[in-house]
Formats: sequence, structure tokens, C-alpha cells
Amino acid sequence: MLAGTGSDVGKSLIATGLCRIFLQDGYSPAPFKAQNMALNSYATPDGMEIGRAQAVQAEACGIPCSADMNPILLKPSGEHTSQVVINGKPSGNRDAYSYFRKEGKDELRRLAHEAFDRLSSRYNPIVLEGAGSISELNLREGDIVNMSMARYADADVILVTDIDRGGVFASVYGSVMLQTPEDRKRIKGIIINKFRGDLRLFESGRQILEELCGIPVLGVVPMANHIKIEEEDSVALENKNKLITDNMLKVGVVALPHISNFTDFNMLERHPEVNLFYITDPKEIEAADIIIIPGSKNTLADLNYLRKKGFARQIISAREVGKSVIGICGGYQIMGTMISDPDGVEGEIRELPGLGLLPVSTILTDTKTTKQVQFRFLDSEKICEGYEIHMGHTESNSPLTKNTYGEQDGCFVDERCFGSYIHGILDNPVVLDYILAPYITQDSMADFDYHAFKESQYDALAEWLREYVDIDKLYKIMTDHD
Repeated sequence: MLAGTGSDVGKSLIATGLCRIFLQDGYSPAPFKAQNMALNSYATPDGMEIGRAQAVQAEACGIPCSADMNPILLKPSGEHTSQVVINGKPSGNRDAYSYFRKEGKDELRRLAHEAFDRLSSRYNPIVLEGAGSISELNLREGDIVNMSMARYADADVILVTDIDRGGVFASVYGSVMLQTPEDRKRIKGIIINKFRGDLRLFESGRQILEELCGIPVLGVVPMANHIKIEEEDSVALENKNKLITDNMLKVGVVALPHISNFTDFNMLERHPEVNLFYITDPKEIEAADIIIIPGSKNTLADLNYLRKKGFARQIISAREVGKSVIGICGGYQIMGTMISDPDGVEGEIRELPGLGLLPVSTILTDTKTTKQVQFRFLDSEKICEGYEIHMGHTESNSPLTKNTYGEQDGCFVDERCFGSYIHGILDNPVVLDYILAPYITQDSMADFDYHAFKESQYDALAEWLREYVDIDKLYKIMTDHD
């Protein structure tokens, strides 16, 4: 298990790298996170929903993802409320107080254990990932994902910490010493992550930590900004590209309060002629050539936000002067004429007019669509791939895509105004070429193999970890048991 001294210390990234290392070394690994909290999710081949990080880790393992890899997913829909997804299917909304109380956790813990058992019967080793900090003492009795899961799986625990945020000695020592004696024995190694500078300067630090904790430091891993692995946490948005003032094509993604699946823009972000940035102020819309309204976990609340803060007016004005406006999933719904929520699926707002850029209306329902799709974009014969995760139904008389079963999706007005429910639609070169064509003279992206690119990044991450983490010692920890 990769456990953390806090959130965003890099557990997911290191777990992904270890998954690829174990695959390279001839094993059959699989990822597992009992409980995840994320707005970036993914549809499995059988139409279940899991956290994006476990889907990425499964890809690094070279296996299809499944709901057993993330049996409990919390998708925040407000400050105090989350949709709870169990074994890949939504089971309703819960407020944070009722969910995180210890009462009622036995059933969720049982479901997580059963998923782990199914997974471990087919794969070995299982790379477990904890959540947040392992030292939240007030949540210990209701713990599903951290040390209680390690005990059930009889897992060796590697503690991951982020040295870049400071306080590394206190966070590591405190995390170890606040465990029960039983759980403390499970922590077999420490990985110092996100190091900047000359590694020789931390040699004494390694020794001090080992002496303090009685646990070996398996590695000090430098920042790996050159390796591009899909990120899951919205915290990562803070480090995303900003608006720059050169002659690149400027693509602005509206930073919705409940933005989801921002991995939709990874391929576009890497285009050599594109400056992709996240719009946090309505005035920044004027600088964008292309405006994208992304997915949202709470579409009506985000639409209300766009109206109150002045984004809606600016987006409509941008369209009127000929700029491109594109919507994906919740953004597609927002671009329509009306969004209705008669059953209060998302909250108290029952209906709001959309931006009126697409001649469609949406009715939200408690039935959730989760599926992978193969489709054709407009008149192209090229088979494209993506996935859908959304609540509600949208009627359109001018579809953007048609899947291999003949089902239509999205709405097309013209080459600068359209929307779709399909996440990952921009990962397809034929779509990307079409979006960029009005603005830049470019070589086609058709020869760019995004799958091959991702595979190369998993291999690069594995090589990076092999350089800075003692993998031989890790194997010894995994195989030496009293």
C-alpha cells in the first residue's frame, strides 16, 4: 500500500509507476483504492464508474479497468454533499457528516473487502492506494481506505510524503508515531517525493528520518514535471498552464466550480501551437480564440455561477464575434436553451435557462449513463473512442456524432459551435484537427498516436522510479514475512 502523510503528496503517481514496474518485471499487477474522492472519473468497459486514477493505473498494468479497483467513489456535488458510487453505480447523495461517521461503515467496509478479494484472486501483486493522510485520528474508527484496509489485505505500507510543501520531518514522524503499535509495524518504507535541487543535500535528512522512525527511506524522488501522466485531483488545476501573450492559439477552458474530467484537454494541452489555459476571470474570455465549457458534477449550480459572475454574458459575446465555443458533457448541457431538474437530482435549483448557443434542452434524471463508446465524428469515416458519464437526457435534431450502434450524440450548429456528452472526444486527432482548422495552418494530428504516447510515459515513469527508489529493497519487503 502507498499511504500518505497528506493529500496530493503523489501517492497516485508513484502507484502508477510501480504498476508499470511490476508489469515490466513479469508480474500481473492491479491497482486498488477502496474509497476515492474525485470529480475525474472514468467508465469501465462494462459501463461502471470508477476514479480516473485507478483507470490510469490499470492502463499502466496493461489490463482493463473494473469497478473492483475502486469500489467506493465519492463525487462532491457541493461543499458538504457527495454522490456515492458503489461498485460502479450511483447509490444516492450523502452529506459529509453522515457519511464520515463511524456508524454504518461496516457495510461499506465489507463491500470494499469483497472487491479486494475478487481482484486479488486474479492479479498479483495488488498495488493499494490510501487516501489523504493516514493520521486523521478523528476518522480512524470509520476508516475504510487506509490502515484498516492494509490490515485486511495484510499489506506492507510505504509512506509517501511531499517534501516540496515543507515540514517533511514532522509529517513523516508524526504520521508514523500516531499509528497504533500494530499499524506502525506495517509501515516498512518511506518515499520522499517532489524533491527539488541537489539530492546530496538531503543525505543527512534521510539518515535523520531513518533514525527517528526506525524505517528505511526507500528513495528520494525528484519532481517529474517532464513526465505526462493523467492527473485526477482538481488540486492539479492550480499547476496547469496559464494565459501567455505570444502568438500561439489560445484555448480557454472555463474553470467551473464543480469541474470534472479535465483530463479531456490533455492532448489539446500538448499541441505545440496551442496555449491552453483555465479561465478564472470573465475578462480572460476576451483573450481566448476557442472557449471550452467542460464537464460539471453540478451543472445547474455551475450555470448559475456563470450567470452571476458575468461569464455567461462574455461567452455569448465571444460567440457573437465569431470565436469558437465548445461544450463537453455538463458544458454541452449549459450551452443549450434550458436545463430542468424536476426531481431535484442536483439540488434545490429546479430549472435555469442555458446560454442559448445550442438548440437543445436537457432534463436531469437520477438515471446515470456510464459507458465507453466508439463513434464517427460528423461525416468522418474514422472510428473514434471516448466515454460517457452523465445524468439526464438532451434532445438534438443536429447530432455531432453517431456511435457504432447508430445512436446519435451532441449538437452541431457550425464549425465554431457544438457540444457533446463524450469525454475524451478531444483525444481523437480527427476531432482535434477539425477544432483547430479555422485558426491555424497545421500538419494533421492524424499520425499522433495518443495511446502510444501514454505508454511511453508509463515507461518513462517506471524508469524514473527505478533510478530514485530502491526497487530491490521494495521487492525484499514484499517477499520477507515473519
